[in-house]
Amino acid sequence: MTCRISELVIDCADPEQLAAFWSEVLGYVELGREADGSIEIGPPGVGFGGPQPTLVLSPSGDPRPGRKLRLHIDVSPTDRDQDAELARLLALGARPVDIGQTGAEDWRVLVDPEGNEFCLLRTRLQPR
Repeated sequence: MTCRISELVIDCADPEQLAAFWSEVLGYVELGREADGSIEIGPPGVGFGGPQPTLVLSPSGDPRPGRKLRLHIDVSPTDRDQDAELARLLALGARPVDIGQTGAEDWRVLVDPEGNEFCLLRTRLQPR
């Protein structure tokens, strides 16, 4: 028996803002809301339990800015090259961040509107 990732939970100050941002980035839709203010987003028509993990944006007053992240999200373009996808992500509110890159990497390090790091990879994946 094996496990697979079914959802990723991200603590954040503004679940509405991050749900909107990550829904646009990933092509996800809102799947549900909890009484505590958490918003779950995932692939349209599939939702929780599908081949891709859902994201749960959970309200937290302690997003721990300035600490080393133990987990971050990597995204890969599906229908355009890396430069075009970078432009789209920046228009959605992502910002470039310097975490000590040399400039020779084939990925781009960005932060979402709340400062959570994620990487835009060069590899183009097939949409699912």
